[in-house]
Amino acid sequence: MAGDVRRKVPSVDTLLRSKPGQRASATVGRPLLKRTLLATLDEIRAVAADGTEPPSDDEILTVAIGRAADTAFGLTPVINATGVLLHTNLGRAPLAGSAIRAIARTASGYADLEIDRTTGVRGRRSTRAELLLASLTDAEDALVVNNCAAAVVLALAALAEGRSVLVSRGELIEIGGEFRIPDIMRASGARLVEVGTTNRTRLSDYRNALDDRSAAILKVHPSNYKVVGFTAEVSAKDLGALARKTEIPFLYDVGSGLLEHERGFAGDEPTVRGALADGADLVTCSADKLLGGPQAGCVVGRADLISTLRTHPLARAMRVDKLQVAALEATLRLHATGRHDEVPVHAMMHAGDEVLAKRAHRLSRSIGGDLEGAHVVRCDSVVGGGSLPGLSLPSWGVRMKVPDPPAFAARLRSGSPSVFGRVEDGNVVLDVRTVTDEQLHDLARAVLYALEGDDLGDEG
Repeated sequence: MAGDVRRKVPSVDTLLRSKPGQRASATVGRPLLKRTLLATLDEIRAVAADGTEPPSDDEILTVAIGRAADTAFGLTPVINATGVLLHTNLGRAPLAGSAIRAIARTASGYADLEIDRTTGVRGRRSTRAELLLASLTDAEDALVVNNCAAAVVLALAALAEGRSVLVSRGELIEIGGEFRIPDIMRASGARLVEVGTTNRTRLSDYRNALDDRSAAILKVHPSNYKVVGFTAEVSAKDLGALARKTEIPFLYDVGSGLLEHERGFAGDEPTVRGALADGADLVTCSADKLLGGPQAGCVVGRADLISTLRTHPLARAMRVDKLQVAALEATLRLHATGRHDEVPVHAMMHAGDEVLAKRAHRLSRSIGGDLEGAHVVRCDSVVGGGSLPGLSLPSWGVRMKVPDPPAFAARLRSGSPSVFGRVEDGNVVLDVRTVTDEQLHDLARAVLYALEGDDLGDEG
């Protein structure tokens, strides 16, 4: 051990007592900095085990302080130039201005979240949002929980715990983050009964699987992939008829939250209203996808079933907070009054070709003088977020030819503002469909600073 270079690694206390350590403690907090230093020093000791010289104290502090600051200062707003409208890793749907203002109003004080202002009697959370949802989808009733997976778990737990639920093998999907329908069903206490095959399921498969232990039929829209070729699936209308005949509930998870088809952009994506019309007893969906609202899970359908879900113990564990309620109410009001284009994801989907071309040319002119290899190009956007798989939206962007595209993209991401683009065919592409006109100036400046290997820094 006499020659062990790990002995040269400083202690946490030594680094915390240093002047840089004290200054950083005042900025990010001593507990967080200490925790970050411990993790950083563990990494250094592991590398030093093979004789590698450890970094200097200043270098260690620089790394640890940077990591601590990234945590302390929270979420960083980014410019999304990926062309993925509902980018899950970037927070899915950006909120409408009215939803943002509703959050600010609600967050700044108290609100009538669970009380009737007329009588002073305790009321039910989310009443207005649920009434709007039911009205928009022509449902008997509605319920709002904190996300779509929660909505599915609650429905299964309330209606089928300890009993069987029939699901097509072709719909046993993974919804991301390694959350899979079989796992969700297991967590709910329902017993999965697989019917059909991966690529072909017939109505007779469901009919033959029904017995006295069957509690529900579940249809799951495979919204993040598409199976083509020798395939067959049972329509919601046929499943609804079978469920009515056998007197068990038909549950349909449509996922994306598209309320109804508009302007021909929706392809074959099922709508909430359409699923109910086809005979689904309960329909579940996300609020932060094509609905364009905050993260929430929506359940609409039969009033008696909604009542059963609402009184289940899990419903309280899955309830939304006042900020989600405020944003969802504001978003639903836009849909209810036909102001769809005020919902950012809808505005992006329906942006005209001429508008996008002009936006791309504005961006190109802003950076073209400093980057000879910047060109306006045609490109394709996608909806993303597990919605409309296989649908490409023709778009415009700026293609940049740089010596090291991955390194340049990394500089864009770590800059200020942070910019996410995509690397294609050895070039960095900035798709302007997901960039607002108001962001173009900052985007151009971020590109120019990334070309210099720097960022914008803080400007008062």
